Amino acid sequence: MIRENIERVQEEIWRAAERSGRRAEDITLCAVTKTVDAQAAQEVLDAGIVTLGENRVQSLLEKYEVLADRPDWHLIGHLQTNKVKYIIDKVSLIHSVESVHLAEEIDRKAKAHGIVQDILIEVNVAGETSKFGIRPEETERFLEQIAGLSNICVRGLMTIAPLPQKKGENRKYFSKLRELFVDIQSKKYDNSNIDILSMGMSRDYEEAVEEGATIVRVGTALFT
Repeated sequence: MIRENIERVQEEIWRAAERSGRRAEDITLCAVTKTVDAQAAQEVLDAGIVTLGENRVQSLLEKYEVLADRPDWHLIGHLQTNKVKYIIDKVSLIHSVESVHLAEEIDRKAKAHGIVQDILIEVNVAGETSKFGIRPEETERFLEQIAGLSNICVRGLMTIAPLPQKKGENRKYFSKLRELFVDIQSKKYDNSNIDILSMGMSRDYEEAVEEGATIVRVGTALFT
């Protein structure tokens, strides 16, 4: 079932990319494995998807014990500063940086490991009080505040859109984040290489692709 679901989602990503004049190979399908065990995650790898996203540090560590570094691990959920030390040498990308304090802690731990950690800035485009993320208008100032941190590299932006009740409902948020993404691409920061736009989940990944997503985070559509 997992393999069939992956093939269907990949086909829909391909069609969405084609509709928007993009190349499907420029879009990464990040399989969100937070609700499944390591065996199901292994099935995803066997089906050819190498990027796995975890919301919780503990869940990532449990699967890491089984799968080690075979997947390309992404931490996509809220990250507490006291948990950075557990994942800094295991993940290739942290999607959810939304405070200077967290960025500084990632920078410190990355420096201790002799690495430069890729991160995304989480932007709360919809302004939901229940969600983490900085406001869109704070993004440029935020980038300026963390520009001196040499052991992180800002690769782009991420957002978690509201749970849509109907198709197309989140397009306005994806469009707004893409505009912000293009804007910050035109600016130069010492520790940035802006090329990743992480947006879209199981209910809205097609419209996210149409609006410019380079990573879609899909869980439910793969495992149910």
